[in-house]
Amino acid sequence: MSERAAAPAREQWTGQYGFILAAIGSAVGLGNIWRFPGVAYENGGGAFLIPYLVALLTAGIPVLLLDYSLGHRFRGSAPTVFRRLGKKYEPLGWFQVAISFVIATYYTVIIVWAIRYIGFSIDMSWGEDTTGFFVNDFLRDEGATFSTDIVGGIFWPMLAVWLGVLAVLALGVARGIERANRIFMPLLVILFAAMVVRALFLEGAVDGLNAFFTPNWEALLDANVWIAAYGQIFFSLSIAFGIMLTYSSYLRRRSNVAPTGFVVAFANSSFELLAGIGVFATLGFMAAQQGIAIDDLEGITGVLLSFATFPQIVSMMPGGPIFGILFFTSLALAGLTSLISILQVVSAAFQEKFGLSRVQVSLFIGGLAMVISLVLYSSTSGLAILDTVDKYTNEVGVVLSAIATCLIVTVGARKLPELRAHLNAVSTGNIGRWWSVLIGAVVPIALTVMLVTSLLDLFEEPYSGYPWGFVTAVGWGIVGLMVVASLVYTLVPWRRPVDDFRPEPLPELEEVGR
Repeated sequence: MSERAAAPAREQWTGQYGFILAAIGSAVGLGNIWRFPGVAYENGGGAFLIPYLVALLTAGIPVLLLDYSLGHRFRGSAPTVFRRLGKKYEPLGWFQVAISFVIATYYTVIIVWAIRYIGFSIDMSWGEDTTGFFVNDFLRDEGATFSTDIVGGIFWPMLAVWLGVLAVLALGVARGIERANRIFMPLLVILFAAMVVRALFLEGAVDGLNAFFTPNWEALLDANVWIAAYGQIFFSLSIAFGIMLTYSSYLRRRSNVAPTGFVVAFANSSFELLAGIGVFATLGFMAAQQGIAIDDLEGITGVLLSFATFPQIVSMMPGGPIFGILFFTSLALAGLTSLISILQVVSAAFQEKFGLSRVQVSLFIGGLAMVISLVLYSSTSGLAILDTVDKYTNEVGVVLSAIATCLIVTVGARKLPELRAHLNAVSTGNIGRWWSVLIGAVVPIALTVMLVTSLLDLFEEPYSGYPWGFVTAVGWGIVGLMVVASLVYTLVPWRRPVDDFRPEPLPELEEVGR
């Protein structure tokens, strides 16, 4: 019988700046650029900003700090951390790993779409029917089917993206992830800011900004608007499915943890606000060109906003190709920084439990994700599968994970006072009892309401009008697989020490909590 391998020295960020860049890179992703403006458009425009800010302060920042405190105190991947809270809690860690694995498989294809559209922007290859080009000519979409027909124009670029991202992963935390973010994040900010500045000088831009910042107060009485705000915060901040927990575990033991959480949260929301300004300014231009009100525009949500509506705007505006190149390059860069962080959740877990090296994880586990990604999402049924998997993974999987995390920390392991004491011991300033109240009561209640609402909608009628058989197989099937995987991997013996860990002693909790 082989003995367990000794745990190697834990990787670390080179410093606080490297961690902050990587954390912002993870948080600023596809959800900031295409999802936030679309959700705001659907939920009252300026009125949405109020519940969004409330959700950020009452759920986003508190759960982000919870992830930071768990990772930094218990020094491990998601399965390691929850195992150290109690052996019976390890499945939640693997459930978070499964969520990240699933998201990584479809996140890659969206990056590939953005990369291809950089090229299409040069000569506006999409023509006049931008929706038809995207769905029929580019994706060759066959709807809610299980097709094995591969689209070569997606398959080969996706293979290249996967190989590049897995190479970054194999290089490790400091030499791979941190270096990539030091290049990609400043470039993303510069390109996206240039795009927003250009958008502000378009005809009709002021009307778009008025629509974005002028609240529809009646929308605040709609519970769905508040649910959408909490959903957006969880989607965009990369919380409750292992990313920030894993990233914070690579911080040095003496790090100013809590303030970095505030920096990352507000940087992410600032970028979303910037995206909203840029997108609504261009929508104002589009409405002016068509001679209609902004409220009457179509295709302003999700995938179609980026790959149908924006190409249409690019075709209308002077200097359109440059605008298109800026937009789709920004989209690709935002996706890449987030994809790297998502895959690190998976990599860290398999390194720690199975004693694998970074290169081995990249080859075997990353290779498996790549094959699944290529087979499912470069096929002619990729769009419907992506849409369904994304819906169920985020609105069921991530929300379940967040609720379970809050309950385990508060009621199960009873670690909330210890985690607050840890944050205060390693941070300037003081995290008060408000944080304990939010994590112990407000967040789980709000997320439970959100989850129940989503489940009622999903059970009432098939998502997006897809056949029940397709939705059940793909949507509920992926949730079921994640649950099964979390249980199976928990049963596998650890190859590296995990239970002999002892967190650093803290000052008296009463003194820290004053």
